[in-house]
Amino acid sequence: MQTRVLGNSGLEVSSIGMGCMGISYGYGPAMDKAAAIQLIRNAFEQGVTFFDSAEAYGPFTNESLLGEALAPFRQQTVIATKFGFKNGDVAQGLNSRPENIRTVTEAALKRLKSDHIDLLYQHRVDPNVPIEDVAGTVKQLITEGKVKHFGLSEAGVQTIRRAHAIQPVTVLQSEYSLWWREPEKEVLPVLEELGIGFVPFSPLGKGFLTGAIDAETTFASDDFRNIVPRFSEENRSANAQLVEVLGHIAGDKDATRAQIAIAWLLARKPWIVPIPGTTKLHRLEENLGAASIELTSKDLATIESVLQQIQIVGDRYPAHLQQRVDR
Repeated sequence: MQTRVLGNSGLEVSSIGMGCMGISYGYGPAMDKAAAIQLIRNAFEQGVTFFDSAEAYGPFTNESLLGEALAPFRQQTVIATKFGFKNGDVAQGLNSRPENIRTVTEAALKRLKSDHIDLLYQHRVDPNVPIEDVAGTVKQLITEGKVKHFGLSEAGVQTIRRAHAIQPVTVLQSEYSLWWREPEKEVLPVLEELGIGFVPFSPLGKGFLTGAIDAETTFASDDFRNIVPRFSEENRSANAQLVEVLGHIAGDKDATRAQIAIAWLLARKPWIVPIPGTTKLHRLEENLGAASIELTSKDLATIESVLQQIQIVGDRYPAHLQQRVDR
């Protein structure tokens, strides 16, 4: 596995990371603990050094699982986690008050079985707490050695600039993929200007770009996609054209749709590190295989031409969650 450096920070990670949310939260029943630990360790054995978690994933169970799984290799890995919700519960709303950031950090260190957090994100921008206070608190934690790097998630350009002026932002994490290209408009240019790395979550469109989901697919009752407008039966049918096109491109490259989608992200900028998630070993291996796929300028031009002819239908979040995304 090749490595990449996230922006100007010097934070070096595997070129593809592992998003761990789905192991215990968001996409149906949580994995069996032993199987989850083995999957995470398989990822490490195949070269993944960058693992993404959050107190909200569970809540709390994902961090504990990751801490146990990576304990034998802790010094060889980069662990990212997040603060920003009341009691770690998304349903209870936002809380990025300085005292909560400190409480969450101390608890996360124990769950992760570590004396430091490599990358600490604000999970969502809290309109009730000035970003300067958030950045200042993380700056203190960095000074104390409890945190190494500061990150933001789904933050808009003004928030990024204001935070960066207080404590350099190492990474922005936001959704970015072949079917959600909004960051290209304003965010990516600012990241390049400021030397901030970018970590796209949902690089496979929450599974849709793999081709494994169609209009007939049913999700578990506790699967987040049940309330996502883009995953309504009607919109899945409308968006199938993108999956079909991906299939043609993948066939020409002797690859899978998922691999082309991830390889496309890797080709965008050298400081982009996608974090696909999975609960299956064969999908993990498939995702990591994208690192060895090189898309030529002709391939990229073909993809761009095709994308311009496709209109993706449906919002990526339900209205009540969309309000938490900072513009």
